[in-house]
Amino acid sequence: LKQLDIANALQVSPQAVSKWERGENSPDIAILGALSKLLGVSTDWLLDTYRDGLDEFDATVFASTVLGAYAKSLRMKAGEFAVWANGFLFQLTEAVLRYDGIPIKYMGDAFLCFFSGIDHQQRAAKAAGLAKQLMAEELVIGLHCGEIYLGTMGHPDYAHRDITGEAVNIAFLIRNWAESHTQGGIAATTPVVEHLGDRYDIVHTTSVNFKGLDDPVDIHELYLPS
Repeated sequence: LKQLDIANALQVSPQAVSKWERGENSPDIAILGALSKLLGVSTDWLLDTYRDGLDEFDATVFASTVLGAYAKSLRMKAGEFAVWANGFLFQLTEAVLRYDGIPIKYMGDAFLCFFSGIDHQQRAAKAAGLAKQLMAEELVIGLHCGEIYLGTMGHPDYAHRDITGEAVNIAFLIRNWAESHTQGGIAATTPVVEHLGDRYDIVHTTSVNFKGLDDPVDIHELYLPS
């Protein structure tokens, strides 16, 4: 987000946002709630903004793809495929934003985002359930939570914000596994599931050994009511 984006969303001046970033001033307490929602973090996180390690925090990573997208791309012209992908990516993003998720990047039919702050595991699961309900395509989603790094990556002239860390890697591994091992298309690890309560049905649980990981990962196939 640019300073102007935050200023417009909160109805303050860009100069005020600039002063917050430089540490010359702080947001008024009356807008902390709106600011935390806009950034997808808790007010506690905002109030602790000057501690070290601000760019590393716990979050639930949401990684998704659409079955059959590659085959479709071979049959369609590039522009037509882009129109098709943009259609479902819009719906998917709206589902994520409904539960205050933070979109990170699109890679063809693939999508990456994260949820942080209060109840981030539950909000990610709800977004997954809503996305499955909204979309006609065969959406596959992997959910995993842990510590992530959020920052800009790449050449300074072309850098975009991104997230990295083992939690991100595992979310992609879970998503890839779910493509051929689930019926409903949603898979989550134990660190996510243990925060969901009894509202969500666990259809199947299995332990998977992934190359590069020392310990097996327990994966739960979920049925998430809307």
